[in-house]
Amino acid sequence: MFKQTEAFSGFSVDNLKEAKAFYGDILGLDVTDEMEEMVLGLHLAGGHNIMIYEKPNHEPATFTILNFKVADIEKTVQELKDKGVKFESYDSPELQTDDDNISRGEGPVIAWFTDPAGNILSVIEA
Repeated sequence: MFKQTEAFSGFSVDNLKEAKAFYGDILGLDVTDEMEEMVLGLHLAGGHNIMIYEKPNHEPATFTILNFKVADIEKTVQELKDKGVKFESYDSPELQTDDDNISRGEGPVIAWFTDPAGNILSVIEA
């Protein structure tokens, strides 16, 4: 039924202005104002679009909402840290990160960080 229908995903934040600065200035993504500046359009490589909307009772997602593939995770993590991005640290039997906040265990080499609204994002070495 929807095989040929264009679709997009979206997520909420608690402050659209902070989100625009973070996704546009810090992450360097193409961000546009939509719907009379009530929504942000996040335009990703490959023609993928995501809508970001402000929600007064926003609660951060408890799962990773966006994963960015990168060629050199160490370099990317350091560049983001230099821009003030704080990375998550995990130390449990299921999930551990090293001193660089990178998980190198089973599965992909990955590091997690949050946007200003607390939503979880990651960089994955590909």
